[in-house]
Amino acid sequence: MTDKTVVDWFRVIPFIAVHAACLGVIWVGWSWSAIAVAASLYALRMFAITGFYHRYFSHRSFKTSRPAQFVFALLGASSAQRGPLWWAAHHRHHHRHSDTEHDVHSPRHHGFWWAHMGWITAPGNFPTNFEAVRDLAKYPELRFLDRFDIFVPFLLAVTLFLIGSWQLLVWGFFISTVVLFHCTCFINSLAHQMGTQRYDTGDDSRNSLLLALLTFGEGWHNNHHRYPGAARQGFFWWEVDITYYGLQMLEKLRIISDLRQPPERLLQRT
Repeated sequence: MTDKTVVDWFRVIPFIAVHAACLGVIWVGWSWSAIAVAASLYALRMFAITGFYHRYFSHRSFKTSRPAQFVFALLGASSAQRGPLWWAAHHRHHHRHSDTEHDVHSPRHHGFWWAHMGWITAPGNFPTNFEAVRDLAKYPELRFLDRFDIFVPFLLAVTLFLIGSWQLLVWGFFISTVVLFHCTCFINSLAHQMGTQRYDTGDDSRNSLLLALLTFGEGWHNNHHRYPGAARQGFFWWEVDITYYGLQMLEKLRIISDLRQPPERLLQRT
């Protein structure tokens, strides 16, 4: 047992609290406007996580300006999934050691629940390895977001409460954030257990349409592990990749540029 494979029970408390807060729906009820806000914030933040935390910060699969980089880092930080440097550092480590004993969230070695969320509570996984993200750590604004990662989701929660009281807080923040969190974590857990393998990647990564729909394209995980540097994870036209469609729109608006594509040789395999 190491400090990367044991639970720090103090860090479990926030997880329990956020999940328990979703039960507030029993008292606040529902409205179409609350559901619309929850769905919109889910979509916006899922795009920020998948398009920027993952495809940009972790893999540098396109280019963007420093202001745009910061704006989408803020949106990603509002998901309560830590800061962009922490997220990218751990993800880069995952790709270097995918499904080996050094992979801190491999279902093969640690089981489903640890891969899904348990690893986040381990004290050894809490710090950011700045050496792994030296290309990003040079930006003080990103280091600030990493240092005070709780600040942005807290501001979002307060704003929602001020706009729509308890109902909007429960739906717009707690329910939306919890669903977003688990769908993101499914890529660490289920996407290494459920689905098909088009490519021999030497790990357990799988392709799953269901997970791709829930995560805006991240479910084409075996594709991604075959060529992590591509901005596009749905390699073929029938593989729905909503995040990539969004990135194409941003490219047309000249907010981002140089979307990297998978090599043509990979697209010949059907």
